[in-house]
Amino acid sequence: MNSLEILKKYWGYNQFRIHQEKIINNILDSRDTLAILPTGGGKTLCYQIPALINNGICLVISPLISLMQDQISYLTTKGFISHSLNSHLSVNEIERILNNCIYGKVKFLYVTPEKLKEKLFIDKLGLMKINLIAVDEAHCISQWGHDFRPAYRDIGTLREKLNKVPVLALTATANKVIAEDIEENLLFKKSNIIRCSLQRKNLSLNVNKTNDKINHLIYLLNKIKSSAIVYVDTRRKTKEISNLLIKNNFSADYYHAGLEFRQKEEIQKKWSSNQIRIIVATSAFGMGINKKDVKLVVHLFLPSTIEEYFQQAGRAGRNGEKAYAVLLANNSDIIKQKKLFKLKYPKINDIKLIYESIASSLHVAINEKPDYPLSFNISVFCSTHRIEIIKFYHSIMYLEKAELIKFNFSNNTRSKVKFLVSRTSIYKFQIANKEYDKILQFMLRKFENIVNEYNYINEQKIAKEINKTEKQVKGILLKLNKLEILSYETSNNLPTIQFLKPRLNLENIRINHKLYEKRKKIDFNNLLLMINYIVEQKKCRNKLILEHFEEKFAEDCGICDICVNKYKDKQ
Repeated sequence: MNSLEILKKYWGYNQFRIHQEKIINNILDSRDTLAILPTGGGKTLCYQIPALINNGICLVISPLISLMQDQISYLTTKGFISHSLNSHLSVNEIERILNNCIYGKVKFLYVTPEKLKEKLFIDKLGLMKINLIAVDEAHCISQWGHDFRPAYRDIGTLREKLNKVPVLALTATANKVIAEDIEENLLFKKSNIIRCSLQRKNLSLNVNKTNDKINHLIYLLNKIKSSAIVYVDTRRKTKEISNLLIKNNFSADYYHAGLEFRQKEEIQKKWSSNQIRIIVATSAFGMGINKKDVKLVVHLFLPSTIEEYFQQAGRAGRNGEKAYAVLLANNSDIIKQKKLFKLKYPKINDIKLIYESIASSLHVAINEKPDYPLSFNISVFCSTHRIEIIKFYHSIMYLEKAELIKFNFSNNTRSKVKFLVSRTSIYKFQIANKEYDKILQFMLRKFENIVNEYNYINEQKIAKEINKTEKQVKGILLKLNKLEILSYETSNNLPTIQFLKPRLNLENIRINHKLYEKRKKIDFNNLLLMINYIVEQKKCRNKLILEHFEEKFAEDCGICDICVNKYKDKQ
């Protein structure tokens, strides 16, 4: 079947959207391609269809686990075998999936960028037939993008191993500098950018200057009775604003990166199915969400870049009907952002000292590299060392960019177990201690490599299998840990830090000063552009944003607040 026949058979569409077919044909001709399509522009079809035409597996690199699961569920309904690799899987589960990719009929393998460096994945990858590498949210690979993730840099190494496999990079927003950086980091053989206009004729962009944001928000939600997203700048505010809306008889819930994985998944499902009308969220919410009936997106804070703002605003009106993106702002927002900017760029020596203090507080010795992530209490650390939370957070970002550590802010660390003695010694222990027999038998049967490496466990499931309570299972494991039969690490609600390299001496820490200063200059210019966006009173807001992405339009949009006010003045 050709691409149009596949589109009709499996997706029920009679024709492609603008540029989709061109992108697909580029991939079928093995040309590396950077596709810049707006939110809701049908990016997933651009890699799914060529992957189905060609023999082998499409490797999809995506930053969001929830997005992966949605795509896999959808592809499964179409009859295509798909899998994902993420941090919630045990080593045995990952090995089973990878073997299935080698010997089974898998068509799509979704992976987080952090998985690309793992030895098990690298070893198995060479045995797979990969027909396409699709990089979703590709702006994350750019040092100059608003959502830079160091792990995305490993895709370049992957390309060296799969040098004959074409790459399709996908993003909703990328100006010339970011686009060039994406192509360079993905080792494009030749520049090839297919860019769709970012113009959203149905999206009314508005800046409402107000010192009473809450009452203005309530007014908007009463006026536009639809599915809505309210963006705030801190996790604490997500809960506060959500509770306030509930007290005002709105259907609302909150979402941020610190929630447990299952909780985030449940909230997202309820909102997607309209059981919840309003989500109050940090920027962690929205990437990859395909909800078409969102009619209102409100920002209660000033984003730091046009890219960040436009991606979030663009989650409204994906069904083509008129929708509204409203930024509530005042002079205090500008003052606050300028203060935050200073904290975002601590002195390089301060960053190094924070690294040293982190290592010392976790008892990691010079040249030591722990095998697994270590729990870390941010508030206790910052209080002890008298460091502002924002300064700490941004120092962590630069240490991640230097690939010294990996910080996981999510509080969903799972319990894990590893046996410290041989199978023979375990058997002898079982004979002498019958009360431990059932749990030891279960774990040895369930986890093949548990003697050699850590495996994630679920105490509740183990309890059901051996007819104990969850509390009893945890008690038994703690006793076995004390007896040094096994190492048992319980789940906790704290973030974790993983050392990517052995701990360095202070004088051996290298942070690229030239790159740091360049990043600082770009960020400051981005902030000035964002400030200009809310200060501007004469120029069409759509036109202002599109010019940032090198798009030129002669006509005003006619529906933003500036255009509407111009029309009123003429009457």
